Amino acid sequence: MAEEFVYRQIQGGKVVVFMKPTCPYCKRAQELLNQLPFKRGFLEFVDITTWDDTDSIQNYFQVLTGAKTVPRIFFGKDCIGGYTDLVTLQQKGELLPRLKQMGALQ
Repeated sequence: MAEEFVYRQIQGGKVVVFMKPTCPYCKRAQELLNQLPFKRGFLEFVDITTWDDTDSIQNYFQVLTGAKTVPRIFFGKDCIGGYTDLVTLQQKGELLPRLKQMGALQ
């Protein structure tokens, strides 16, 4: 069930951030990404606490990405990691080019 849930969310070539509303790193990732000029429908935040079994989702993240922490940030089907990884991409000047290459930005 968790695998199907995650798989459904990361379809469509958009940026998907799996998060928990109480997580400070999730909030920071959301703030950073919300500053960028995304095209409509290319940025989605998925609150995993609305799911009955968040542990199963996070356990699947461990299998899929090597880490079970949130946020788990996907560019399409590619997991870039968490908040620190997102900031690293930004600091290296790689974030905007990657998002442009996806066609996610205006």
